Amino acid sequence: MMIHPQFNAVAISLGPIAIRWYGLMYLIGFMLFIALGRHRIKRRPDLGWDNRQLDDLLFYGVLGVVLGGRLGYVLFYKLGDYLANPIAIFKIWEGGMSFHGGFLGVLVALWLFGRKSQKTFWQVADFVAPLVPTGLLAGRIGNFINGELWGRVTTPDAPWAMRFPQAAQEDITMAATHPQWQVWLEQYGGLPRHPSQLYQAALEGLCLFLILWAFSAKPRPTAQVSAVFLVGYGGFRFIAEFAREPDSFLGLLAGQLSMGQWLSLPMILIGIGLYIWAGKRAAR
Repeated sequence: MMIHPQFNAVAISLGPIAIRWYGLMYLIGFMLFIALGRHRIKRRPDLGWDNRQLDDLLFYGVLGVVLGGRLGYVLFYKLGDYLANPIAIFKIWEGGMSFHGGFLGVLVALWLFGRKSQKTFWQVADFVAPLVPTGLLAGRIGNFINGELWGRVTTPDAPWAMRFPQAAQEDITMAATHPQWQVWLEQYGGLPRHPSQLYQAALEGLCLFLILWAFSAKPRPTAQVSAVFLVGYGGFRFIAEFAREPDSFLGLLAGQLSMGQWLSLPMILIGIGLYIWAGKRAAR
């Protein structure tokens, strides 16, 4: 069984200033957004975008990701805790971001940018969708470096089995209710888990990028690129959640699905409906 490499979360230390890997992953994601966006603008002048608009869009997107991601985490995951201690909402450095919240925040940002630039919401969304997965890839790599958001328990002889020292306390708690897991805990010093961060990086990041980049390389009916993103991300996230350990304070919810899966289902259904609607609208 592999052991998580235990990377130093601090990538660069300059006296009292510490630059963390997770922050660098966000920066890399934004840089890839600009690089890929400029490449698409150069290759597809028919889209009607320029580099200045791309830079402005990134600014709106960053605000949407940060504000939406934080508020989404508060509302979807720990509303009771934050209602009891509202000031903790602003302690972003302690962690706690939700993709689905960040996604909603980005939708608002795209709408505001569209009003400012005189583009329709779907024109903006279709341009942005293929540029997003590389940022998701970078973020999941950041999760793996930090040793957080680890996977569910698997068998120790599985080629992908990995022990996460950060999960030590949770391993002890879980093993107490499962005799076989208790044996593994005593034998290996921790439970064998899926490195689900890497699964998500591969699915939601790399695979989704390749699909969207290829699909959007040619003119498509307005809103169909966005629809493919919704179906692709929702589907890949739903699959990956079977290997990811549910949040300990939530566990599995009604129907034995995780919160991430319940939030992904509407994305899939809306994406399918949007794809069909866009195709029929274009045909008319």
